[in-house]
Amino acid sequence: MAPLRFSANVSWLFPELPGLPARLRAAGSSGFEAAEVAWPYAEPPEAVARAAREAGLRLVLINTPPGDREKGEMGLGAVPGRQAAFREGLEQAVLYARALGCPRIHLMAGRVPQGADRAAVRSEMETVFLENLRHAAGVLAQENLVGLLEPINTRITDPQYFLDTPQQAAAILQKVGRPNLQLQMDLFHWQIMDGNLTGNIREFLPLVGHVQVAQVPGRGEPDSPGELNFPYLFQLLENEGYKGFVGCEYRPLGDTAEGLNWLRSYWERQGRPQAGQ
Repeated sequence: MAPLRFSANVSWLFPELPGLPARLRAAGSSGFEAAEVAWPYAEPPEAVARAAREAGLRLVLINTPPGDREKGEMGLGAVPGRQAAFREGLEQAVLYARALGCPRIHLMAGRVPQGADRAAVRSEMETVFLENLRHAAGVLAQENLVGLLEPINTRITDPQYFLDTPQQAAAILQKVGRPNLQLQMDLFHWQIMDGNLTGNIREFLPLVGHVQVAQVPGRGEPDSPGELNFPYLFQLLENEGYKGFVGCEYRPLGDTAEGLNWLRSYWERQGRPQAGQ
């Protein structure tokens, strides 16, 4: 069994540092070999690529742009009337992915419109999402890129988000039927919405292109107090043959580097030399 590979989500980790280049440097110094960032678009792509290269990191995941944050948008993939904006954002994401050598883009579904009833608009939103995903799959295939769908929990994190369970996401992927569209498995969201992580991991892992982790319910480090037994979950992922990256998308409870003891312990068990050794 191959050991898991971890990536630093620098949109969440190292919040004590002021900018993306500094966070990438810190991730590299902490022993990470890969990083992910939600929205790198405030920096020129060449600057992000240079910072990652200098830190000894490869970028493995970015998101499509969120849309108009001031109007409450959090992705546009399934939002009626925003198809043109989604496609523009996709082109921007592809431009960055190409410059960064980043193989995966999270295609954000977005939120149920304010004031709308989820059940009443579900069919229309799914139709829009399917249309946009088919378009995205074609665009991404030309660049040899993978698009990811991530269910986000609607119980705590984002009550209006359209895509909120692995079952819903898997059904949509089946309807689209494109091999370069895969599932993004954030165990924080999956535990909150459905639990049954052993069964769901085994069922859906063949569709999974990326994993993310955080403790439940506080969204802290994997070894912080909470519901999830990460040594067991990491072993399960290894046993099931997962070969992708595991993104550290959590909220550090203190200094990020000091809170990485759980990861250093994992690396030590794998016999990996630590940073600075």
